[in-house]
Amino acid sequence: MTLSLIFLAVLVPCFISTMFIPYWTRKTESFGVAIPEEAYRQETLRNMRKKYTWLTGLLSLLTAVALVILMPNYHEDNPVMGIVFACIISIYLVLSFVIYLYFHGQMKNLKIQNPDWTRKAQLVTVNTGFRQGKLVYSHLWYLIGFLIAIVMIVLSLMKYDEIPEKFATHFDLHGQPDGWSSKSYGSVLMMPIMQVYLTALFLFVNIIINKAKQQINAANAEIAIQQNIIFRRRWSLFMILMGNGLVALFSLPQLAMFYNISVKWSAWAIIAFAALSVIGCIFLSITTGQGGSRVSVQGSVIGSSGKLDRDDDRHWKLGIFYFNRNDPSIFLEKRFGVGWTNNWAHPLSWIFLIGIVGLAILLPFLLT
Repeated sequence: MTLSLIFLAVLVPCFISTMFIPYWTRKTESFGVAIPEEAYRQETLRNMRKKYTWLTGLLSLLTAVALVILMPNYHEDNPVMGIVFACIISIYLVLSFVIYLYFHGQMKNLKIQNPDWTRKAQLVTVNTGFRQGKLVYSHLWYLIGFLIAIVMIVLSLMKYDEIPEKFATHFDLHGQPDGWSSKSYGSVLMMPIMQVYLTALFLFVNIIINKAKQQINAANAEIAIQQNIIFRRRWSLFMILMGNGLVALFSLPQLAMFYNISVKWSAWAIIAFAALSVIGCIFLSITTGQGGSRVSVQGSVIGSSGKLDRDDDRHWKLGIFYFNRNDPSIFLEKRFGVGWTNNWAHPLSWIFLIGIVGLAILLPFLLT
């Protein structure tokens, strides 16, 4: 029962996020296809969004029921059930992507059937003073995470002699140790060094939010600028709170090495934080939308203006992967969903990806 609640607490918000993505994206984009803003409210597109929500909702319900039914058979010493769970989640991800691709294809056909959508003048709107304002909260807030990691490193070195030669590094669902490591400076300092890595990663995300490409609605540029600034600042604050909070929580298992701290309660605290983070992410998506499209700004209007953002569908593969060698931008807003993605035609995108993933994989091996 406990494991079922954990799975549902984490997965249900993720299911909800998948279901309502079409309602959170910009009104100038539908299922990865650029459209005029006035087309967003057409009955055909409204029905497409509803059908997508119902289909992904049904898929989410079936996945949740399957996991809950199989949960009583799960044991950490039974690798077969672990593989079964991984397969169920993988099937959910594949099928949800297939559903998206179906509607993406429908949207492309609908655009072809409505040539008037692309007959208007297409513009690229740039505000040269955009980056002079405060787009994100200060990077200095991440000094909190680095300071926590430094304190953990110093404390661990001071208490090093008190740590047993063999100490627990993994626990079962009942809080009982089932994994051990031999004491060494690398193994003892693994968690604080991972805290440094996590803080640096969240700092990098804040830099991305600040440096990401402008995307301003040509039909209502001034309103779009205000919305985009609010969008960036809200997500910047959320990432600061989540990043520093996660780093602080990672101190609990480290402190448990030399203080009497319940590992079970530490695990529950981390799970609760994860669930709250996902819920907070959904709340922020609902109230803000992609690029701030759901933010109410005085003076915003809906209607035809005779202007259309430049149609760059050819650079968006499947509506979600951006490839444009002529665009110097490395990061830009997603077409489908909330947040940012990479320009995969830019070499630095691959360098950043390899560096981030490589460090995450190599650090545990290097420290042990």
